[in-house]
Amino acid sequence: MAKPSLLGLLLVAPALAMIGALFLYPLGFSLAAAFTEPGRGLSLAHFQKAYELYSTDILFTLFIVVVSTLLTALVSIAIAGILTLGETPWLVAALRALYRWPLFIPFIVAAQCMRTFLAKNGLMNNSFVALGLMEPLQATSLLDWRGIIITFVWKQVPFVTLMLAGAMASIDRATIEAGRNLGASRIRVLVELVLPQVAQTLLVGLVLSFVTMLSVLSVPMMVAGSQPTMLTVDMAFRINSYGDYATANALGVISYAIAGTVAWIYLRHSVKREVQA
Repeated sequence: MAKPSLLGLLLVAPALAMIGALFLYPLGFSLAAAFTEPGRGLSLAHFQKAYELYSTDILFTLFIVVVSTLLTALVSIAIAGILTLGETPWLVAALRALYRWPLFIPFIVAAQCMRTFLAKNGLMNNSFVALGLMEPLQATSLLDWRGIIITFVWKQVPFVTLMLAGAMASIDRATIEAGRNLGASRIRVLVELVLPQVAQTLLVGLVLSFVTMLSVLSVPMMVAGSQPTMLTVDMAFRINSYGDYATANALGVISYAIAGTVAWIYLRHSVKREVQA
């Protein structure tokens, strides 16, 4: 009995070593550095400093990520609904061919694309001026909090849509056809019949997107580059400009807490759903 157990341990040892070296050790180091002060032991001084300097950025980060997550959900539901319930073949085919493209673009490339697209003299405004939809003097830059949200939504919608469309495709078509035969519109079928059956998949995609957007550095740094900004930029600034790892680690722990809260809400919802089932 011992040999199979030892063999199994050897098989998972590389994975455990990677988790320990790349996640558990940095996490432990960050927690220790954030909650201790040289020569004084346990201390909350670093958190006090982080709050005094970056309390506005903490709220700004929450605003950006929450709004981006909600917009990602709405757009993903709309696209997945068209792919599943659409009755216009060319529209379904076009969406199916196009919506995945941003999935394969790194965040730093997406940020650079948005810098040229959303600038005052960028592609979007120049296109509107060429089409006569606005005057050149009416052009404004969206390279601020709006640009960050647009970039996050554009980047994360394909990921959530891919999961959601797959879940919708697995639903029994008889349920959808029954609703349509009883006179329900496609929007009503989507909201009342389809979405409740794929809600768990949608929640998983949104939680993963929330955590991903919370950890991105390139987008807020390249697209906005002004105050207020997101916590990832603040952490990089504390380290690169001052070598202040302690305050950066405190900001990192705050990010851990935000991500952990979202994960806890998801797990609680999942457990409650399993108990009710």
